Amino acid sequence: MTEHKIAIQDEYPDDFAWCYGCGRLNEEGYHLKTYWNGEQTETIYQPREEHTAIPGFVYGGLIGALVDCHGTGSASLALHRKNGFEPGSGEAPPRFVTGSLHVDFLKPTPQKVELKAIGTVEEIHPKKWKVTSEVFAGDVLCAKGEVIAVVMPATFTNK
Repeated sequence: MTEHKIAIQDEYPDDFAWCYGCGRLNEEGYHLKTYWNGEQTETIYQPREEHTAIPGFVYGGLIGALVDCHGTGSASLALHRKNGFEPGSGEAPPRFVTGSLHVDFLKPTPQKVELKAIGTVEEIHPKKWKVTSEVFAGDVLCAKGEVIAVVMPATFTNK
């Protein structure tokens, strides 16, 4: 069983913690959380009843959001580790935005089953990281995705 300690999203500064998918400060959002699991990353989510495409199956947009936020969170974990830190170290992690998102739906995703995204991270440029993900419903591989995550400048603000 995976031992979860602190999710990278829990370490994002307040100004960058509002994402509908993974923002801890967005009351209406999914609150996706990404952790290390060995050398791979992991995000687990239990779809809610309203995440229905057709009765019994999860809406594909939720799967896309899971791949998206898992990808940017995984890139943040990887660069944070490369910089010599882990979640909980007290150092704010880098924040990423999505440069590209690709999702292949392999099988219909059943409702009422916990989803797990497993990611592999690869640095492709000092400011760009590629994360490939597999999304499982229980033991069934339902989707594969790829995110190109881009480092958000530390000076970014919407004010």
